[in-house]
Amino acid sequence: MSHGRGLPEASTDDRRPGSGAPALSVVVPAYNERDRLADTLDTVTAHLDAPESPWDGWEIVVVDDGSTDGTAGLVTAREDPRVRLVPGARNRGKGHALRLGVAASRGRRVLVTDADLATPITELAALDDALGAGHAAAIGSRAVPGATIGARQHRLRELLGRAGNALIRRTALPGIRDTQCGFKLFDGDRARAAYAASRVDGWGIDVEVLRQLRQSGLSVAEVPVRWSHRPGSKVRPLDYPRALAEIVRIAARSLRPADVFAVLLFCLMSMALYSGRLFDPAHRYLPDSMRDQTQWEWFFAVTADNVAHLRNPLFTDLQGFPDGVNLMANTVMLGLSVPLTPLTLTAGPAVTLSLVMAVGLAATAAAWYRLLVRRLVRSRVAAFTGASLAAFAPPMVSHAHAHPNFVVLFMIPLIIERALRLCAGTRVVRDGVVLGLMAAYQVLLGEEPLLLAALGMLLFAAAHAAVRPEVARASWRPLLRGLLIGASVCLPLVVYPLIWQFHGPQSYTGIEHNPRTFNSPLALLSFAERSWLAGDAARADALSFNTTEQNAFYGWPLVLLAFAILVLMRRRPLVRSLACTAVAAAFLSLGREFRIPLTDLTLPGPWRLLADAPVFEAVIESRVALICAPVLGMLLALAVERLLSAPPRTRWTGLAAVALALLPLIPAPLRAVDRTEVPAFIAEGTWKAYVRDGESLVPVPLPDPGDAEALHWQTEAGLGFRLPGGYFNGPYGEERVGIYGAEPRFTSNLLRDVGASGVVPPVEDSWRDQARADLAYWRAGVLVLAPQPHADALRETVRRLVGSPGRWVDGVWVWDLHGPGRP
Repeated sequence: MSHGRGLPEASTDDRRPGSGAPALSVVVPAYNERDRLADTLDTVTAHLDAPESPWDGWEIVVVDDGSTDGTAGLVTAREDPRVRLVPGARNRGKGHALRLGVAASRGRRVLVTDADLATPITELAALDDALGAGHAAAIGSRAVPGATIGARQHRLRELLGRAGNALIRRTALPGIRDTQCGFKLFDGDRARAAYAASRVDGWGIDVEVLRQLRQSGLSVAEVPVRWSHRPGSKVRPLDYPRALAEIVRIAARSLRPADVFAVLLFCLMSMALYSGRLFDPAHRYLPDSMRDQTQWEWFFAVTADNVAHLRNPLFTDLQGFPDGVNLMANTVMLGLSVPLTPLTLTAGPAVTLSLVMAVGLAATAAAWYRLLVRRLVRSRVAAFTGASLAAFAPPMVSHAHAHPNFVVLFMIPLIIERALRLCAGTRVVRDGVVLGLMAAYQVLLGEEPLLLAALGMLLFAAAHAAVRPEVARASWRPLLRGLLIGASVCLPLVVYPLIWQFHGPQSYTGIEHNPRTFNSPLALLSFAERSWLAGDAARADALSFNTTEQNAFYGWPLVLLAFAILVLMRRRPLVRSLACTAVAAAFLSLGREFRIPLTDLTLPGPWRLLADAPVFEAVIESRVALICAPVLGMLLALAVERLLSAPPRTRWTGLAAVALALLPLIPAPLRAVDRTEVPAFIAEGTWKAYVRDGESLVPVPLPDPGDAEALHWQTEAGLGFRLPGGYFNGPYGEERVGIYGAEPRFTSNLLRDVGASGVVPPVEDSWRDQARADLAYWRAGVLVLAPQPHADALRETVRRLVGSPGRWVDGVWVWDLHGPGRP
């Protein structure tokens, strides 16, 4: 009979129960333990021979791991036949010794204990009770409530042990607090099978064996014990990196092929989406990003420049000169742009942005997959399907054009999982601290996604509390306590950046968005432009305000499928809670008011309750529908898992329906075109002869959200000159209302209008005076006009303003404002 998926069958020789086997085998690995072993053997023997001892038969198996101090002779000199020696020719490590000792054991129970007996043998009874309750193994733990620690080990050794323990719990053995204990009791047959299947010779064998038991579906209990450090430890300094290497190998061996395959598929899906730009990012452009790709490359470039020159990463005057840009009030993703500074300085911001978008999207999908596997479904196929929808849903693909803050969302699933841990109430302090650190990092990746995630979790919590009130009553206290702890950790870390964002130079209050920043109910049922088989560019454009903000467009087949899942699985409270969350988020995304399709009836929308609230006033309400992507992914995962275990006819019919609903949503690769060449005047450095220290280079017209190509000039020139105007969020007027771009001036408005219309206006003296004042304000060193539509009208307008026809230099018209033509 097999004892689990990962273990071989236990031996059936004469050491098995029923063949005269003892009740207990005590296995002691020993290497040069002559000074401590005698007392240990005497103590264990006396305890097991005591009149009140429940053990009707026992043995002690000492494994000599190549000792050179006479340890073996100490054991063989004892006259008790129940104390046996398993000799070793040379020192091969604790793991090898334990494998030999457990293989030689015969007991119905097997106790593994270190030779120092740091955990007293009297604690054996508590571990035996745990096995009597149905567990396959029991650990004498120092880390669970009720444990006591006497003499402590050296501080450095203790810190190294904690670091190793943390690594083990994160990678190889989650859920076990004391992974390095030296006092464990096993069911005998399962111990012999697990140790026989082990491969580690060193200190990592404890992790390997416990992990095998867990993967075989067997439970492991942690029992609080008394523990006290004993001098004479055999753990040497080099043993720590060796143990680390063993743990890494254990974790790598135990990876499920399906998990590795899922991550590889996510990477391939992301690469396919970005295939048009991924392999030549410096010379390819995503036109549907409009000016956003240029803006984000500039964000990465200026952050790297600030870090390299030890300047404040929250501010720059390279754009919007001379007032500058509050970078914290713009989503520059300091959590990635700062650590990726070496890459940006070496390979350029275009490469950094391309890597962040492609890898970040795959990492986000992998994070959703991890959450689904750990918390929702066991089926890897179901988890992959749900995670694919969560990360590659049409709204996410829309943002994939040029919004890394809405694509790189790998922290959001981690935050959700940590919040779920808080609800369990087992490690509230630790989980609260970790949640606070995660939230602080997400603030530096993107505040709006964190706000939307919090809103989604709040909607789910409200729905689930209504569906499962008993769960809510049991969870709200530890959850609230953990959230308060998380806030106390997060706020000190982000308080300075947030103060700078809302009250620092060039901060603003709220921002005016496009008046179409709401979803039509029809958008939720329609297909996005980049949907490969069903994309409808004209309809998507009519129902959204640009290609990067198609925040709904889940398609009517997926909506019908979600409704069918709700109907067929309505008995599951989780399904009802998720459905309520999706409906609430979709409803909120309709804005302050919405019109019922095919009618003239307009109803008030629930968003009006939040629209003017602090923080929410800056949110584009159509983005609330992004919450639906992971929620629908979770519903889909639950449905697929149920279908996979259904009778064949139901299974294939249901999976066909899932495929038909998802097939129209498969995204086409993002469109990419050759990038506009940077004028030689900029690319070859000719500009340096025209711009002095403290001056700016003024493109004609000035860069703004409608045309930000000058930002690309600036990054190609190594950020060597400053620009007035630009594409960023900044204040306007005395009320400091947020706008896109720099605060307009007379001359910038004039040049923009001429560039758009091609009409040369009559230039009056007052206009020249205003142009003189504006150029002085911008500290302009040179005006530069590149070839573009209506270039002749722009050149004539500038000639009338400054009184000079300009010069053709290296592919552009130039007005040197240091010469006689300066106004």
